[in-house]
Amino acid sequence: QVQLVESGGGSVQPGGSLRLSCAASGFTFSTYPMKWVRQAPGKGLEWVSTIDSGGRTATYPESVRGRFTISRDNAKSTLYLQMNSLKPEDTAVYYCAKAIAGGEKGQGTQVTVSS
Repeated sequence: QVQLVESGGGSVQPGGSLRLSCAASGFTFSTYPMKWVRQAPGKGLEWVSTIDSGGRTATYPESVRGRFTISRDNAKSTLYLQMNSLKPEDTAVYYCAKAIAGGEKGQGTQVTVSS
């Protein structure tokens, strides 16, 4: 059974940093590209970043490029998202998911950026 468990969210002031983690189990983590998505209150899911199975290539939308960094540790079956220079508009529930059609996602972790 696929399990994805996000952690590391919290409340931070604008300009602050957070590091999210996603512990994966129930599948061969190292063979799947992975992604982070987020959902702000009252809005749909927004793609945040994708990383290939080997951790060599990462992509980001313009909204987070240069501030967020995705990475993975295949030995630990864990996905990460380092978020720097956080803005109020980054407030959302963040989910990790397999970067495939219909890929499962976790339960999410709340990130709140507010002064």
